Amino acid sequence: MVRKPYLIFVGDASRSAVTKTAEGVRDWAREDCTGQWRQSPGATDLGLPDMAPAEAYAAGARSLLIGIAAIGGRIPDEWVPLLLEALEAGLDIVSGMHGRLSAIPEVAEAAARLGRSLHDVRHSSRSFPVASGRKRSGKRLLTVGTDCALGKKYTALALAAAMKERGVDADFRATGQTGIMISGDGVAIDAVVADFIAGAAETLSPEAAPGHWDVIEGQGAIFHPAYAGVTLGLLHGSQPDALVLCHDPRRTEISMFEGFPIRPLEETMETYLSLARVTNPDARFVGISLNTSGLSEVEANALAASLEAQHGLPVMDPLRFGTERVVEQALA
Repeated sequence: MVRKPYLIFVGDASRSAVTKTAEGVRDWAREDCTGQWRQSPGATDLGLPDMAPAEAYAAGARSLLIGIAAIGGRIPDEWVPLLLEALEAGLDIVSGMHGRLSAIPEVAEAAARLGRSLHDVRHSSRSFPVASGRKRSGKRLLTVGTDCALGKKYTALALAAAMKERGVDADFRATGQTGIMISGDGVAIDAVVADFIAGAAETLSPEAAPGHWDVIEGQGAIFHPAYAGVTLGLLHGSQPDALVLCHDPRRTEISMFEGFPIRPLEETMETYLSLARVTNPDARFVGISLNTSGLSEVEANALAASLEAQHGLPVMDPLRFGTERVVEQALA
């Protein structure tokens, strides 16, 4: 059991693409957050009280949550003294990194000596089958993207919540470490051995009642030079009836991969549909979800109207526009 509430570790990270775990937990589980621990004034400010571990423990925090998703997922050596400080202060540690906390000798020894718990959320003890490709009962919506870290999780959470508000039997299915920390369940798909990714997606979203919807958090992007593999496995195993394309209009290139342009939305959607129909011939797009955080309200509304006219799909921003029309399109 993960002990809450959290002290969220931000370190000296300042890019949203890197601090997306911290921001996601803050936005969707605010009641579980006691404070933030930043190592420099320029680090991302989550709007939580700045606290060191001892102060946070005194305020009620019981776990240090590593809120950074760095490329490669390795726990840097310079974090080790900070993790030891948190353990000494009385905190367990929760990590979604690829590198295991338990594989760091000093951290493992200190946790054992102090009676603290180390939670490597990304590493499941479950085993998964090879995918069958067999169509399952129930309905599924999968969020997909033009890039990583641009709103697939937020969109899925918002759509699942909107469906529930309408009385629809719906579940959010987490496929990444942040979603698991928010929902308390799921599978970190990008930590599954490649041959079993689609099988893990099938396991995550099993047979269900005909009117039940699983709203599945997407991962990666189909044109991403590093992470397209996990996207494809999740796409095939999810067998989505409905797809929502997530896009950040400010980006012209794949984030942190210079020279790889963001493909046009029409080309992106055509590619996703072609691949999704390998396991579900009836897959269709039901909406576009924009991250308009870098646009003014006037700019955001104008872009949404333009994309709706161009693609014939409702456009949403889970933090700015309503989700209602996308939900209606999915349920239609």
